[in-house]
Amino acid sequence: MNSIARYDVVVIGAGPSGSIASALLKRRGWRVLVLESQRFPRFAIGESLLAHCLDFVQEAGMLEALEAHGFQYKDGAAFVRGAEYSDIHFAEQFSKGFDHAFQVDRASFDKLLADEAARQGVEIRYEARVTKFDNTGTRPTLTVTDNVGKEYEVESAFVLDASGFGRVLPKLLNLETPSHFPVRTALVTHVADNAPLGAFDRAKVQIVVHPNHSDVWYWIIPFPNNRSSIGCVAPPEFMAAYPEPAERRLKALLAEDPFMSRVLANAQWDTVVRENSGYAANVRAMHGKGFALLGNAAEFLDPVFSSGVTIAMRSSSLAAQTLDKQLRGESVDWDRDFEFPMRKGIEAFRVYVEAWYDGRFQKVVFAKNRTPTISRMICSVLAGYAWDESNPFVAEPERRLNMVADLCG
Repeated sequence: MNSIARYDVVVIGAGPSGSIASALLKRRGWRVLVLESQRFPRFAIGESLLAHCLDFVQEAGMLEALEAHGFQYKDGAAFVRGAEYSDIHFAEQFSKGFDHAFQVDRASFDKLLADEAARQGVEIRYEARVTKFDNTGTRPTLTVTDNVGKEYEVESAFVLDASGFGRVLPKLLNLETPSHFPVRTALVTHVADNAPLGAFDRAKVQIVVHPNHSDVWYWIIPFPNNRSSIGCVAPPEFMAAYPEPAERRLKALLAEDPFMSRVLANAQWDTVVRENSGYAANVRAMHGKGFALLGNAAEFLDPVFSSGVTIAMRSSSLAAQTLDKQLRGESVDWDRDFEFPMRKGIEAFRVYVEAWYDGRFQKVVFAKNRTPTISRMICSVLAGYAWDESNPFVAEPERRLNMVADLCG
């Protein structure tokens, strides 16, 4: 091996959480290295951003580049169940924050953020796979394998794992624990939707409930140029009743819903259909000696409300603040300053995800007697502001949601 390279911070992964965290730390004056196992651009799902994401993109100095790129503007979300329709508009939310977001193809979006981090001075090494992590000494050391199989070591004061579903440190350190969520399967692809003008509101993600099974749902995430991300989420045993391969299975599922059938009647299927199962994940702890876990490397709930990228970026911002203080010699408590605050917002999202599948939140979403005040508070959660405890539906999510579900029932 060559001599060990030394950095202030090493970030594993150049996805949204890694790019945001590395840029924030670089802007604070630290020498940062990002190790990314893949070559960008690369396919990823999770394309419908929440409004709160823009707070962190702005904090990292990347908002101007994002807005200039030409991604599909997003002003809220729409829910469809048979003949029922309901929508939310981020501009009407309770919390103070952005009134819009974007629908993004992640290959382009992730590359844009990584390129912006590099432009700000972050060093990014692609096709660099972390194979070992040693935090027994005073400074953690990573063993890295490059794209030709050569090994080398990198040392830093601290490591942030932003490896997403790769979950590098949770696997190396045996931190993974089973998620409390039931196993679900997602089928996803991109299509040229060729939807007629006005067929649906392209400024909103479409969340569509299966006509006969309330725990099965579809999405349409529109992109520019009449392209969309489409998918279906269902229990694996439900999916197994449909024919293989994955494309045939997804087409059969889509055919069962009138809205999806109508919107996608002229769709051109030009991208492979991917199947993901058992994606919900959790860990025993979000930090340890010399490291912290960001975003999906720590926990992923469910795709239904597109919370994944928001949680990832929020964790990046909070970790960067905490780590900056630590590197400057200030006293920090990673439980108090990072993990506990992160878990509060994650738990708020968890309540709404669980309530979606057991029917309580669907009852609220499609209710005709929901008051404007309650609608604004719920809108804030769906805009990503799940850490705003001035919102009663964040401060007491379970109690408030049960109360409103009973009233709406």
